[in-house]
Amino acid sequence: MSLEPIRHPLLDRAGIRHGFFTRQGGVSSGLYDSLNAGLGSTDDAAAVAENRRRIAAHMGGLPDDLAACYQIHSAVARVAEAGWKGERPEGDATVTAAPGVICGVLTADCAPVLLADPDAGIVGAAHAGWKGALGGIVHSTVAAMQALGAEPSRMVAVVGPCIAQASYEVGADFEERFAHHDPGSERFFRPGSAADKRLFDLPAFVLWRLEQAGVGEAAWTGHDTRADAVQFFSNRRAYLNGEPDFGRLMSAISLDRGAA
Repeated sequence: MSLEPIRHPLLDRAGIRHGFFTRQGGVSSGLYDSLNAGLGSTDDAAAVAENRRRIAAHMGGLPDDLAACYQIHSAVARVAEAGWKGERPEGDATVTAAPGVICGVLTADCAPVLLADPDAGIVGAAHAGWKGALGGIVHSTVAAMQALGAEPSRMVAVVGPCIAQASYEVGADFEERFAHHDPGSERFFRPGSAADKRLFDLPAFVLWRLEQAGVGEAAWTGHDTRADAVQFFSNRRAYLNGEPDFGRLMSAISLDRGAA
């Protein structure tokens, strides 16, 4: 099965190579069927390596061209001047102005964010779970791109498949934490199944963060990872099903080598 990542018109119109890869088109089996890109999973290492090779090839490169962090739910954005050749520094975003570098992030309900300033020739990928989104990963990614010469108002950004509000029930204390940190964020919560439960709108919150950071145009692909087991891995779904582990999806963006 060939890889058919989800693409978005905002990045297509900008002429930027990108893809929100689904779980289809890989070689893993069982819980990880089939395009598991998670090095931290307990999947067969050779299968994960082959899956990542396929993703890199689809992006026009090799695994050594990947620049993907060891993710820690932080606000740390790294600059990649070349592919990392298997190295994984801690952080939650990668930006580059170097053609051929594949900026990638792994998710399984958290929000992947792909960003580009096509005029400046600068792209980035960020991993925004609730903790990273609240803690500033979007702003630090935009700032890292600015430092390379990007202009936020020229940027386009797409929030990829992630857990949607209808699937994301949290405690009421969650809303209180957000309201304390960011007054106005209460609008991203609605009542849950009980008085002490809330439903959190992660993609809308990330889009708000992009707006706050001055990004010119942004959108969400509209895919709910928890609700679609055929297309996506999901941490929340695996937990609710009593499964011991789950696969990870990769989202990636790069500048074509001819862009220099």
